[in-house]
Amino acid sequence: MSLIFDWIFGQYEGTPSHLVILEMIGVFFGFLSVWYSKQENILVFPTGIISTGIFVYILLVFGLLGDMLINAYYFSMSVFGWYVWTRKVDGTHFIPITRTTLKEKKWSVILFVSTVLFVCTVYWFFDKFNNWTAYVDTCTTAIFFVGMWLMAKKKLENWIYWIIGDIISVPLYWYKGLIFTSLQFFLFTIIAIYGYLAWKKSINNNLQTS
Repeated sequence: MSLIFDWIFGQYEGTPSHLVILEMIGVFFGFLSVWYSKQENILVFPTGIISTGIFVYILLVFGLLGDMLINAYYFSMSVFGWYVWTRKVDGTHFIPITRTTLKEKKWSVILFVSTVLFVCTVYWFFDKFNNWTAYVDTCTTAIFFVGMWLMAKKKLENWIYWIIGDIISVPLYWYKGLIFTSLQFFLFTIIAIYGYLAWKKSINNNLQTS
């Protein structure tokens, strides 16, 4: 076990200790946020705000501009989602989980393409297309942008985007040397699968009682 820990922390050789500590804190609150999302708990948003705020700084330092923009976007969408999730459709019921409509699917495609173009422009402007990770980062950024938008609107399909993006992010962050973040995305993948199943069950239950 000690060899495993020595290897993991060995990946952080030369990395300032405050960044390692911040990453661990960000991972912890990120894990809580995804867990609360699975539980359909409003705490998904305050915990997410803390995590994304930390990662905006970390990702800026490591040069992952796409994912830095993701977290800045998450921050603003968490505020929006907090508002949406606390709205009531009537005197006693909050906004329910629903499936994505055809119109929302079209907007998802538009958001995905727009995000890819925007992130590519950012990478080109800062001359950061110097590694294969930049291209992968561009793709995951667009995937997560759509996923976060759908989650804020309480759409079941948000989990599909999270699952795809998380799977891609595991090797990406491992390669970049952010081991704890890579492990976080591995756990996110598992939680996202259970989240999809839990939200789907909630929709089916609502249909049966309506």
